[in-house]
Amino acid sequence: MSSIPYILEERPDTGLNNSRLGIWIFIASEIMLFGGLFSAYVFLRFAAPEGDFDYWGSKLNVPMATFNTLMLITSSVTMIMSWASLRMKQFDKYKMYLGLTILCGLGFLVVKYIEYTSKFHHGIFPSSSTFMGIYFTLTGLHVLHILGGLLVLIYFWSPVGKRMYDEDPNLLANRIEVTGLYWHFVDLVWIFLFPILYLL
Repeated sequence: MSSIPYILEERPDTGLNNSRLGIWIFIASEIMLFGGLFSAYVFLRFAAPEGDFDYWGSKLNVPMATFNTLMLITSSVTMIMSWASLRMKQFDKYKMYLGLTILCGLGFLVVKYIEYTSKFHHGIFPSSSTFMGIYFTLTGLHVLHILGGLLVLIYFWSPVGKRMYDEDPNLLANRIEVTGLYWHFVDLVWIFLFPILYLL
């Protein structure tokens, strides 16, 4: 795999290797997806009856969302530390920090599950209001992105990661860097979701 051109070395035309170029193109498409949904939220909020979004927004659990925000911020830090550990050829620390990243992601999903089931228990569904419809759409899509990221992180944390490290430490570091860029993007999306849904 490392013999494929421009996997690790930079392309002369873009100044990026193929991995970084690919993830930035993917992230650009994701920005357009979430940007469209954020725009829809703004238009729907302006069109909604006065006080409607405030009423339904009051049904959300701000302390739980704050905790989840801290979990994701922490996971971004541990993600960087796992990549830095690989660059310093410290595989054990890489495993530890990547494991902490995975735990933070799983913790986020557990809290979200509790939050969702609490809403359903109280008879609040996406069909309950326009606000709840877009709340479940935005947070549900974000949850899917977290799940996808966790699957990749678990894959690299598994024995596959050790085999890749033994074969080519730089290639594994490249993979973790690219995965980290995706993970930071997902965390950044939540940084925007948290205030517009829970605080405004």
